[in-house]
Amino acid sequence: MEYNLADLFESVVDVVPDREALVYVDHPGTGAERRLTYAELDTAANRVAHHLLDSGLKPGEHVGLHLYNGIEYLQTVLACLKARLVPVNVNYRYVEEELVYLYNDAGLATLVFEGEFTERVAAALPQTTKLRHLIRVGAAPEGAPEPSIAPVAYPDAEAAGSPERGFAPRSPDDLFIIYTGGTTGMPKGVMWRAEDLFFAGLFGGEPSGEPVKRPEELAERVASKGAGLTFFPAPPLMHGTSTLTSFIAFNYGQRVVIHRKYAPEEVLRTIEKEKVSSVSLVGDAMLRPLIDALNGPLKGTDLSSLFSVSSSGAIMSETVRAEFQRLAPNVLLLNNFGSSESGSNGRAASDSSPEKGFRLEVNDRTQVVDPVTHEPVPVGVPGRLAQRGHVPLGYYNDPAKTAETFFQKGTERWVLLGDMATVDEAGIVTVLGRGSQCINTGGEKVYPEEVEQALKSHPDVYDALVAGVPDPKWGSHVAAVVQLRAGAPEPTLDEIQNHCRTRLAGYKIPRQLVITPTIQRSPSGKADYRWAKTVATEANA
Repeated sequence: MEYNLADLFESVVDVVPDREALVYVDHPGTGAERRLTYAELDTAANRVAHHLLDSGLKPGEHVGLHLYNGIEYLQTVLACLKARLVPVNVNYRYVEEELVYLYNDAGLATLVFEGEFTERVAAALPQTTKLRHLIRVGAAPEGAPEPSIAPVAYPDAEAAGSPERGFAPRSPDDLFIIYTGGTTGMPKGVMWRAEDLFFAGLFGGEPSGEPVKRPEELAERVASKGAGLTFFPAPPLMHGTSTLTSFIAFNYGQRVVIHRKYAPEEVLRTIEKEKVSSVSLVGDAMLRPLIDALNGPLKGTDLSSLFSVSSSGAIMSETVRAEFQRLAPNVLLLNNFGSSESGSNGRAASDSSPEKGFRLEVNDRTQVVDPVTHEPVPVGVPGRLAQRGHVPLGYYNDPAKTAETFFQKGTERWVLLGDMATVDEAGIVTVLGRGSQCINTGGEKVYPEEVEQALKSHPDVYDALVAGVPDPKWGSHVAAVVQLRAGAPEPTLDEIQNHCRTRLAGYKIPRQLVITPTIQRSPSGKADYRWAKTVATEANA
């Protein structure tokens, strides 16, 4: 046995076959739910894996998952891993042109898609080069044009495949591709070896302790401890965070609960009903609505089972954390830090704040380096975050970007991340923000995340994004795009500036304020900076 994700999952199944593994809840209280034990999930994945192989797919070919959350999503990921096929996440918000790009860039041979997206798939399919097999989950909308390749209904694909394992030997080199969100540029496919992803993204089977030292140890640990933990990845599974959270739970032999879409009130009802232990989400955009529900229609929800709420991909601001902590004082709030290219880098230090910045206790594989020499930077000097050891092979179908981002140093492979940061004498890293979003105003550098934290601490601000707008005097100026709390009076630019001056240096203060009904983010809550820049630039014109 080796560090292969399918082998590891099957080893867990063999020691706890009758434990509940996966619960899908559509709308709690309606009866629209499905529950699978580890043995049932294993068998269901076997069936789809055999169907994929029987349809003519060869190991190493790519399978796209163009789906909402559901049993079928994780079942298909497991099926791909079992059959040595490569699962590829597809953003379900993409329209025809974006889908054509991703289907072709990822070299998809098969697509598993939601019936709701039939029209988009039908439009994109003739413009693809390798796609030859379709599997549809659910029915197509009435009147939607059918794709030129007839889709197989998911239940039929499942029924046609053998329930047994019987697969060829697997390898720790088997690939898992995670496409980035594409909120700052075209999405890129990050190629992970199974073994590297297990240690960098899944904590080597032990998020809170020592990673396993041999593959067989994972199942031995699961067999030695009971059930009782329930993990609830709230963001879409199409983003790496939620899929990896699910696999962390499977490696623990514990239970995963998923919803089709994020609905704050339903999330709280499920936490209470299913006795959820840990919720993962993405920043204020997902935590604030939970707070609103707890202050309103879901006031008094029993959260006694809940141990932690963690965020990856965007930070929970100090103000919002304090609001939630008042409502749920016994819940641990964790700002985790990582990326599609690095897995986990570390966790926010306890003294992170708008004034001190997002301070990070990094793992021993993470450093702040000079982006040119790749040498560690001196204390206080800005550099780029980098990670060594278990890192991806590169970007699929993009050798130029791979050469720019990944490098060899001594005997180790490194990845140069997009985040600018400094390090202090104690080794605590302060993350300044993504270099691609840095605003150069009058020769000074401003990182949007720092200004956003200050804006969100204003009592009338519900959400905010910050972008640089061309300026004849300063080169660029800092623009704040703000969504107000319901019923809040509209603040003036002077009021916002005065509030920010208590937390930020003068050159970081927004010089433009745009009030918008809603802030546009990805379905997982990640910032859409291209949208914010467009809105602010148009308002300035």
